Amino acid sequence: MKKLIKGAVAAAVGLQCVAMASAVQAADSVNVAFFLEWATPNQIAKVDKVYDEAMGVDVNWTDFSTGVAMTEAMLAGDIDIAYSQGLAPFVTAIQQGAPLKMVGIAVVYEANDCFVKNDLGISSANASELEGKTVAVPLNTMADFSFRKQMAALDVDTSTMTIVDQAPPDGAVSLADGSVDMACIFGGASAKAAGEVGTPIMSSKEKSDAGIGSFDVVSVTEKFATENPDLVSTFLEVTEEANAAWKATPEQIRKVASDAGMDFTTTQNQMAGFVFPSVEEQTTKFFGNNGEAAAAAESLGAVFVKTNISNYKGSVGRAIDGSFLQ
Repeated sequence: MKKLIKGAVAAAVGLQCVAMASAVQAADSVNVAFFLEWATPNQIAKVDKVYDEAMGVDVNWTDFSTGVAMTEAMLAGDIDIAYSQGLAPFVTAIQQGAPLKMVGIAVVYEANDCFVKNDLGISSANASELEGKTVAVPLNTMADFSFRKQMAALDVDTSTMTIVDQAPPDGAVSLADGSVDMACIFGGASAKAAGEVGTPIMSSKEKSDAGIGSFDVVSVTEKFATENPDLVSTFLEVTEEANAAWKATPEQIRKVASDAGMDFTTTQNQMAGFVFPSVEEQTTKFFGNNGEAAAAAESLGAVFVKTNISNYKGSVGRAIDGSFLQ
């Protein structure tokens, strides 16, 4: 695998000029979606313009509140690459025929929490009392998937609940002001705010024991991948090098925290629960015919086809492509 960071960016770009000439002509800038409140090592490469140097183009980053919004922007032609898009919104998009591809695994993490208002006195031991309550959920996201899996594990009938579609910051506010009884949240600052007035309905151990976990993906539009395969590969390379260089030093955490819109401690705590799989781990564990990516996507797709997606089109395996990691 080529090394594009650690002082070799300029040399690597020089070696790639001929191979990337047609791609650069087709795309002289690349638009990338990312999340605020979602701290990842590649934000250092983002801030330091390593992506721009290695890819030989201007890389424009736009933050989104949900993975669903990322999909909408990709379909509108405004975004080429979505970094750390939730598996749920990706699968939902594929089910609806969206021309997207999963090309990498961004981060593996504990399933998102659903916070119950503290004064309700509801925990996993009496979770059935959630029936008839109101819950804020960013629909078709990994928080939505976690919500449905947790409710199933706790034998709570979600059909009795009023589900309000709210992005995590809004859900945290609604929980605080009493507009909802529970809010399912992703994002460090939003989770911190929700935790000030609520408590997760399931503990980390309970979620783990129930087999409820999550990972986010790197997705691209089929058009961009077809016309600019070298740019996709180089984006993944730079990301791999940023992950490998991550040592969680105070300087690194401060830089990521600033870009993620969070304070130092929140960023440090959030990233302590994140795993950033190497390219080798991605290719051997997640991709391929028996990889976890396809298995998880199919499982997640089955959850959503039974709930709020009516036009499921079959296998999502066709949209999972690990070749750009090679």
